[in-house]
Amino acid sequence: MFKSSELGDELMALKSEMSRLLGVNADDMLETARNNSEALAEQIKAALSDLGDSLSEEEEHVERLVAERPIMAIASAFALGIAVGFMLRRH
Repeated sequence: MFKSSELGDELMALKSEMSRLLGVNADDMLETARNNSEALAEQIKAALSDLGDSLSEEEEHVERLVAERPIMAIASAFALGIAVGFMLRRH
């Protein structure tokens, strides 16, 4: 079995060998990867924020439509429920 000190030594040797082969310090590679992941995370946060704004606008629009035509909304929901029920019953 490996001892933790032997495994640590092997990992350090592998890290130094990879750094030498790539000509780049492993810590620099880690920092670059971290910066790229942070930039990607910021882009994802911005996209999710925009999506949340769009969804809240659409939610307000749907609420307004339901408030203006409650009978039509109930009939549409009923018809959709019937259609989904028929599709689920067949499978």
